[in-house]
Amino acid sequence: MAIGDFFSKRGASSGDNGPSVGQTPIGKADPRRLALLDDFESADLGWFWATNTASELVYLSDNAAAQFGMDVDKLVGQQLSKLFVLDNDGDEDEGSQRPLQFLLRARNTITDLTVRIAQDDKEIWWSISGKPQFDSEGEFLGYRGSAKDITSVRESRREVGRMAQYDSLTGLANRHRMTKRLTATLIAYKAAKRSCALMMLDLDRFKQVNDTLGHPAGDELLKQVGQRLGRIVGEMGEIGRLGGDEFQIILPDIEDRGRLGELASRVIQMISQPYSIDGTRAIIGTSVGVAIAPFDGIETEELVSAADLALYAAKGGGRGQYRFYSSELKDGAKLRRQIEEDLRDALVTEQGLEMHYQPLVCAKTSKVKCFESLVRWNHPERGWISPADFIPVAEDTNQIGALGEWVLRKACKDAASWPGDLGVAINVSAVQFANPELPQIVQNALDASGLDVSRLELELTESVFIGDPTATHEMFRDLKKLGVRLALDDFGTGYSSLGYLKNAPFDKIKIDQSFVRGATEDDNNNAAIITAIVSLAGALDMVTVAEGVEAMDELELVRERGADLIQGWIYSKALPQDQVLAKLEAGELEYVPNGPAKHRSDRKTVFRRIGAVHEDHRYDVVLRNLSKTGARIEGLLDVPVGTGLVLDLGDGQLAVGVVRRSEEAAQGIEFETPLISDGADGLCTRHRISPYALAAAGMPLAALPTGNYPINQINGNQPKTAPKFLQIEMSHDGSRAA
Repeated sequence: MAIGDFFSKRGASSGDNGPSVGQTPIGKADPRRLALLDDFESADLGWFWATNTASELVYLSDNAAAQFGMDVDKLVGQQLSKLFVLDNDGDEDEGSQRPLQFLLRARNTITDLTVRIAQDDKEIWWSISGKPQFDSEGEFLGYRGSAKDITSVRESRREVGRMAQYDSLTGLANRHRMTKRLTATLIAYKAAKRSCALMMLDLDRFKQVNDTLGHPAGDELLKQVGQRLGRIVGEMGEIGRLGGDEFQIILPDIEDRGRLGELASRVIQMISQPYSIDGTRAIIGTSVGVAIAPFDGIETEELVSAADLALYAAKGGGRGQYRFYSSELKDGAKLRRQIEEDLRDALVTEQGLEMHYQPLVCAKTSKVKCFESLVRWNHPERGWISPADFIPVAEDTNQIGALGEWVLRKACKDAASWPGDLGVAINVSAVQFANPELPQIVQNALDASGLDVSRLELELTESVFIGDPTATHEMFRDLKKLGVRLALDDFGTGYSSLGYLKNAPFDKIKIDQSFVRGATEDDNNNAAIITAIVSLAGALDMVTVAEGVEAMDELELVRERGADLIQGWIYSKALPQDQVLAKLEAGELEYVPNGPAKHRSDRKTVFRRIGAVHEDHRYDVVLRNLSKTGARIEGLLDVPVGTGLVLDLGDGQLAVGVVRRSEEAAQGIEFETPLISDGADGLCTRHRISPYALAAAGMPLAALPTGNYPINQINGNQPKTAPKFLQIEMSHDGSRAA
């Protein structure tokens, strides 16, 4: 039925029933106006509807009825409120229909009300308007109104809103949304005294993918990274891409650094697995920085800055690592900038840079077969700077090429003075490997030193396989043409692939020390992994090296499992050239193993003052060494075995323990809960004193202050007992101070 016919019939039968949609009384409807309404309706520019006094539909445009997928006759007589669902955040229960019922019952005017057709299989949205109709006596007659389809408009608005909050490439939240979410979370959690962790990560070697495979490949890689993060994090938190290769993860209600460290390790491992992009294999890595509210920051900017500093430290530690924020990292960032400047000067003057050499010893004869060259830096003011500190700086600041070339020249020159056919192994970074001039640089070093090419070995990591496979294959071909030997370093970690061994001409595989560590412990699969790697290398006619062997039980195990060569402190640390020459000139080619009988958890020798809390007293003691399971302290006299102590390690870290050994002023403490790795070389507690607890004790609510602070304040103003132990002062050499 056309709107004109409907209005004509209604006008003829109803008399003066009030104004029509066009505000002209029905009984006096202008035929030309009705024809115009018919044309408007049939053109789908809009539709009309009407109800009776019971809010039942008595008219609906034919084209509008078609969107329900049924004839008008089947719709007429139904309650208008039953045909639509209000736009209520997708809620489609009965409660979402009540507002429309209320409007109809209250006989209110309806203006541009957004509704959805109440059918599960349809996502069609209308905007409806209508006015109640009354006769001359004021009696309610029903509603008459208009409607139009706004599905496309609504979807466009939704897409615009989504684009404002989400990254168009990966579909993850963007920087704007993540900042809003983090701010809202921290405000709410501060009131509720809850915690929230923040992870910051960026991709290692992503630029090489972009440069070698192109930006479309880089975009596809970012999509796959986002998908992997989604599988790892799941419902634990929200993931965002901040731009470029930077990602952020918000993890509500997690403060356990052990759990966060495990998650960060899983992220690093999964992101480092190979990617397939248009038939090409790409490899990247990632570094992760972790900060936790309220411990490391209360406000958004403070927490983000802390996580950024932790990420910076993770990258500076050699990449492929995670770091927790600590107050020391601010000084570390400053030191890193200083290292960058000083390293540039050292490469120009060659002052302070030295080469040290660690032997690779035959597992059967204990005779040295080769030396690995390791660069060392003796800074004129800071003393020895760890390679873990300056190598990443060299990589980040494009100094690794100059440093690598210096190492090649120096190591070849030193090795040329060694007797016999002893080889020298030199580490080559992925950046050096990608340089087309590398074969010529190697040849120049050989020519200048006079070293026979058969004695030179280049150690490569799997990161050299990133990028253009053709260029990688050509580099391998050119290096082998020179006659150098090639070794695959750190095999078995990160993103190892048998495809590397199939396609690359390696002569040697080095079993990473992480598989040697703990291989002798019960319920550890490392021994089986070592066996598998040795068997694989044997089948491919490659030599195997077991790295990082330090204890006699580890030495026995890797010998039994068939490793050809052994490298580690059990034979020797890396030594400078003069000491190497002295031993070689004396004809001492055999190395005698010297190390502890059994591997034990790493115990770090330290010397720093900490607090030891017993009952309600805090004593100042000296921490001598520290492991995951315990510590050795000095400074308290005659503490009985079995005494409970709490070690205040600083920055809110309390380690609860029991005295297991005690001799005069020295005690061995066993921890109730093992410490965990801080992602670097250090150890930390899983939990820390909450700033909320400190605030309850009278301190201002803020991130944990640095150093030590009055922990006993938390216990309130309870009366103190007499101290049980005598505290003495200890000197740096471990003796009692005067």
